[in-house]
Amino acid sequence: MAAPLAPLATCTSEEQRSVIRFLRSEGVKPIDIFRRMKVQYGDSCLSQPKIYEWCRKFANGVTSVADAPCPGQARRVVTPETISAVEAIVLENRRVTIDEIAACVHMSHGSAHHIVYDVLQFHKVSARWMPRQLTLELKQRLVDE
Repeated sequence: MAAPLAPLATCTSEEQRSVIRFLRSEGVKPIDIFRRMKVQYGDSCLSQPKIYEWCRKFANGVTSVADAPCPGQARRVVTPETISAVEAIVLENRRVTIDEIAACVHMSHGSAHHIVYDVLQFHKVSARWMPRQLTLELKQRLVDE
């Protein structure tokens, strides 16, 4: 048997999965696949649980070595339009609650909270929404109210 080659410096996960798929199709056991790949790829080798997981996937009929696409977030609620809508609601009625804002704009409580506190930087003062830092214009508006 030939001496093992030096470990490959760069090898993508997809390339290693291709090797797993090939060796699995030859009937090689997962532990033997891991041992052979550890010698070949060194520290850049996939972990033993990952190799076992991919062996299981290939045994169950998976043929693709690519990562499955992740669904991610379906839609973004925090958009410039919703931010301006929330700001208009708060400036119209400073005693409005987060739940009322969320119901008006059709978003979750958490998204409404994020927009009010983090994006617009309002906080409650005596049951009224106020900007954290008042500008001269806002101070004058408050005095006029």
